[in-house]
Amino acid sequence: MSTWGNMMLQDANSPLMEQLTMFHDHTIMILMMITILVMYIISSMLNNKYINRFLLEGQTIELIWTMMPAITLVFIALPSLRLLYMIDEMYSPMLTLKVIGHQWYWSYEYSDFNNIEFDSYMKPQSEFEASDMRLLDVDNRTILPMNNQIRVLITAADVLHSWAVPSMGIKIDAVPGRLNQGAMMINRPGIMYGQCSEICGANHSFMPIMLEGVPMNKFIHWLKSM
Repeated sequence: MSTWGNMMLQDANSPLMEQLTMFHDHTIMILMMITILVMYIISSMLNNKYINRFLLEGQTIELIWTMMPAITLVFIALPSLRLLYMIDEMYSPMLTLKVIGHQWYWSYEYSDFNNIEFDSYMKPQSEFEASDMRLLDVDNRTILPMNNQIRVLITAADVLHSWAVPSMGIKIDAVPGRLNQGAMMINRPGIMYGQCSEICGANHSFMPIMLEGVPMNKFIHWLKSM
């Protein structure tokens, strides 16, 4: 069961990731249909006599095997282009989160508020609690309000990093001297884990990402406590 779980996508916690999951399932269904068709053709070829003395030309079958892949590509390309536009779209963000990648930790700045910034390091194993996740828990969680459009500005201070949270459907490169932008919206409260997805050096595996989605009143309370 765990093997099948590792082969699947994480549970979506944003509208964008829900759409990405649906597109994944849509594409897998098309691939299954192609695989079944090819296997049927192979099996039928293995069970015939390899000759047909009345077959002189096959314009009809040539037309079919030219048109069918083109139509299949259209069914994949249209939802794919729609998703690409959705990923780039930004709808009046209520909050801006700036993420800075360092060797080997993340820094977060809440640009809409004064003096709210902190570093986020991987929690050492000596400080673990029973519910902590090895290599994924951090000492300072990034708290964000749910059901609000959030803009994420991402850069790096030293080398290339990549800020990726699979359950949010977001993966953006952190490039020194460049500010990249992304958008996300948290559907429900909970904790989302991620990691740097760019090989950035010796401790690349030890700079996890930990987001916590909370209701707006708890987010305001957290802001006041900072």
